[in-house]
Amino acid sequence: MTDLRPFTDADLPAAHALTTIFGWPHRLADWAFMARLGSGVAADLDGGLVGTAIAWPFGAIGLIAVAPTAQRRGLGRRLTAAALDSLGDRTVVLHATAAGLPLYETLGFVACGTVRQLQGAAFGAGLMPLAPGRRLRPIRRSDTAPLTALDLAATGLDRTGLMAALLETAGGVVLDQDGVAIGFALLRRFGRGHVIGPVVAPDPAAAQVLVAHLLGQHAGEFIRIDVPESAGLSDWLLQLGLADAGPAIRMVRGPLTAAGLVHTFALASQAFG
Repeated sequence: MTDLRPFTDADLPAAHALTTIFGWPHRLADWAFMARLGSGVAADLDGGLVGTAIAWPFGAIGLIAVAPTAQRRGLGRRLTAAALDSLGDRTVVLHATAAGLPLYETLGFVACGTVRQLQGAAFGAGLMPLAPGRRLRPIRRSDTAPLTALDLAATGLDRTGLMAALLETAGGVVLDQDGVAIGFALLRRFGRGHVIGPVVAPDPAAAQVLVAHLLGQHAGEFIRIDVPESAGLSDWLLQLGLADAGPAIRMVRGPLTAAGLVHTFALASQAFG
């Protein structure tokens, strides 16, 4: 049986090569950024890396991959179970393909929605009106705490470490109402171009304003944005010219409660939840 061991930085090139087999867009830098924020499990066979899974302490697992030569041996289940064990009894979210759904259900996950991966060359969305009292502004260093609080209210997950790391590398925009931050959208390098997310806002109109601002700044560049189907932005983004690259199934194990005052309109990534 293939032994499992802790994932280390030395595994990054092999892990990147493994996921490239499946057409994942992650650059080596993307893998490194995501892996350093969590703890991973690796599997070797005949001296080579054949499987990975990463767990993040705020309650998410992802980057679960098994080489074609090592599939149908229960390795995916073992990797996922080991990643879950590292998180104890906390609530955990993940995003699954239809093929992976039965496995995750046996591990206690329940499907709770669909996420659409939309991508392509960005087009300007035109002028989006702001509600009275609202304005857009650049992110400031002092925004880390209020934006982290908004993320917690939207997701139900304390992602303090993730938000700090994202804000170190990402650009973005904040939506203020009467001087108080009520929403935000981040943009960072990822894969073939840039990814927009997370996007947190009180309503779809506010989310559109945030996303449209970033699209306008990067017109003609390759953009990816992962949006919950329930958020109501998919049709609007498709009309702007982005293409639907397919769905993922959002799954959760354990209770997950968000404040409900703001909502997630785009994910930081499918792996991060």
